[in-house]
Amino acid sequence: MANQFVYKDQLIKSGDTVIVHQIIEEGGKKRIQKFEGIVISIKKGPNGTFTVRRLSKIGVGVERIFPIDSPWIDKIEVKNPVKTRRAKLYYLRTKKSKKDLRFKKDEKRTEILKQQRKAQNKLHAQKSKTPPSPQANPAPAAKKSKN
Repeated sequence: MANQFVYKDQLIKSGDTVIVHQIIEEGGKKRIQKFEGIVISIKKGPNGTFTVRRLSKIGVGVERIFPIDSPWIDKIEVKNPVKTRRAKLYYLRTKKSKKDLRFKKDEKRTEILKQQRKAQNKLHAQKSKTPPSPQANPAPAAKKSKN
């Protein structure tokens, strides 16, 4: 199917609401910029891309095209997995309000995402609870007094 791809063991389909974390380099400094929107098309191949569209506060649509295998993409989070009946959702360009962008939720993928997030939170909590090793932070040496 041409309306899905796998990015770091995560299935992304057309219609999903995603948050793309992109690394931006400005003046020698790197920062991460988030772009949240609906995946309206996926093009596969050696130069595969996916298009994400969002509506701004004033109702203007903004689209960005991201390469699938780009080293500048830090991660992609699936916020709302949905079921769609089309591979290319170009008809969303005519919609002017967020109320028009409702789809049926994909319950199976929602449960899988919840389980993955719980596992990640549990792993993160375990990492933060482990005491630091004594070799990592050696005790400060005793100061010698001058007498």
